[in-house]
Amino acid sequence: MREFWNRYSEHYRRNLALAIPVVLSQVGQVVVQLADNAMVGRLGAQPLAAASFGGSVFFILFIFAVGISLGITPLVGAMYARGEHSSSASCLQNSIVLYTLLGVVLFAVQMAIVPFMKQMGQTPEVVEMAIPYYRYLVWSVIPFMLFASFKQFLEGVGNTKVAMVIIITANLANIFLNWVFIYGNLGAEAMGTAGAGLATLISRIMMPLMILFHFWRKDSLRRYLRMFDRARFSRQGVKMLLTVGLPIAMQMMMEGTAFALSSIMMGWIGAVELAANQIAMTLSNVAFMVVLGISSATTIRVSHEYGVGNYTDLNRAGNASYHIGWIWNSFTALTFILFRHRLPLFFTSDPQVVDTAAMLLVCAGIFQIFDGMQSISVGVLRGMRDVNTVMGIAFLSYLVINLPLGYLLAFTLGVGPVGLWIGFIGGLAVAAALLYTRYRRLLARHRP
Repeated sequence: MREFWNRYSEHYRRNLALAIPVVLSQVGQVVVQLADNAMVGRLGAQPLAAASFGGSVFFILFIFAVGISLGITPLVGAMYARGEHSSSASCLQNSIVLYTLLGVVLFAVQMAIVPFMKQMGQTPEVVEMAIPYYRYLVWSVIPFMLFASFKQFLEGVGNTKVAMVIIITANLANIFLNWVFIYGNLGAEAMGTAGAGLATLISRIMMPLMILFHFWRKDSLRRYLRMFDRARFSRQGVKMLLTVGLPIAMQMMMEGTAFALSSIMMGWIGAVELAANQIAMTLSNVAFMVVLGISSATTIRVSHEYGVGNYTDLNRAGNASYHIGWIWNSFTALTFILFRHRLPLFFTSDPQVVDTAAMLLVCAGIFQIFDGMQSISVGVLRGMRDVNTVMGIAFLSYLVINLPLGYLLAFTLGVGPVGLWIGFIGGLAVAAALLYTRYRRLLARHRP
C-alpha cells in the first residue's frame, strides 16, 4: 500500500491542484442552473418545464461551440511544455478570431430555430414561456465564445485559477440578477422564466470583459498579446484548431444531443415528467462537474507529458484521475439513491414532481459510475490528441445505442420516464468500456 501511495501521491496532488479550480468553476456554473431551476420552479411546474425545454434546444448547438473551443487546450499544452511561447501566442490569436466568428454563425442558426420550437411536441403554454428565455440564451453565445478562447488558452498553460475567479464572480451576478428579473425586484419588471435568460446574458457579457482586463494587467500574459500580428493569422493555424476542435465538438454535440433529445422526449410524456427530469439532470450535472474538472485537469497533465514524450508519468497521471473519479462517483451514487426523496424538495413542493424525480434519481445514481469513467477517459485521449476515435465511440454510444434504446423502452415497451434513463445508462456503459480500452491500447503503442 505504501508503494502504491508513493507512486501516485505526487500525481494526486498535481491533478487536484489543476482540477479544483476547474471543479469550482464548473460547479459554479451548475449552481447557477440550480438557482435558475429553483427560482423558476417556485413559479410552478410549467415555468420549470419551459426552462428545461428552452435550455435543451439551446444546449445542442451550444455544446458544439464549447467543444470546438476545447481544441486549443491540448495544442497549447504541448507547445507550452516545449517552451514554444510564440506558437502559443499564434494559437491564441487564431482562436479569438475563429471562436468569435463561430459564435456569430451559431447565433444566426439558433435564432432561425425559434419558429420550429412549436413543432417539437411540447404544450403550447410551455413553448410560449420557453421562447423568450431561449432568445436571451442565444444572444449569450457570442460573448461566451470570446471568453472561451482565453479560458482554454490559460488551461493549456496550466492556469486554471483565473477562469475560476471570473466564472464564480459572473455566477454570483447571475443569481442576483435572477432575483431581480424573475420576480421583478428593485423596480424591475417581473419577467418570469425570461428573466433567468436575461440574467444569464448579462453575466456572460461580463466574462470576456473580466478576462481581457486580466490579460492586459498581467505582464506574463500581456506578452502573448504583444506577439499578435496580422501575419500570424493563417489558414494553417485555423486548420490546426479545427483538426483537434471539430472532433471534440462532434463528440460533445452527440452526447449533448442524446441528453437534449431525451429531455424533449420526456416532455412528450408530460410536463410533470419533464420537470422531474430537469431536477434529476440538474443534480446529476452538479456531480458531473467535479468529474469534468478532473477530466480537464487530466487533459492538461497528459498534454504536457505527451508533448515531451514522458509516457510513464502520462500513465500515472491518467491512473490518478481514475482513482479520484471512482471515489467521487461512488459517493454521489450513494447520495442520490439514499436521499432520492429529499433532494427534489430543494426545487419544488409538487408531490407528483417529487415522486417522479425520486424514481429518476435511482437511475441517476447508477449513471454516475459510467459517466465518471467515460469523462476521464475522454480527458486522457484529448491530451493525447486521439480525438477522432473519441468521436466515433460517441456516435456509437449515444446515437446508435442511447437514443434508440431509451425510445424503445419509454414508448414502445411502455416503461415511461425510467426507460429514457436506462437508455442513458446503456449508452454510457458502452462508451466507458470502449474509451478505457482505447486508452490502454494507445498507451501500449507508445511505451517502450
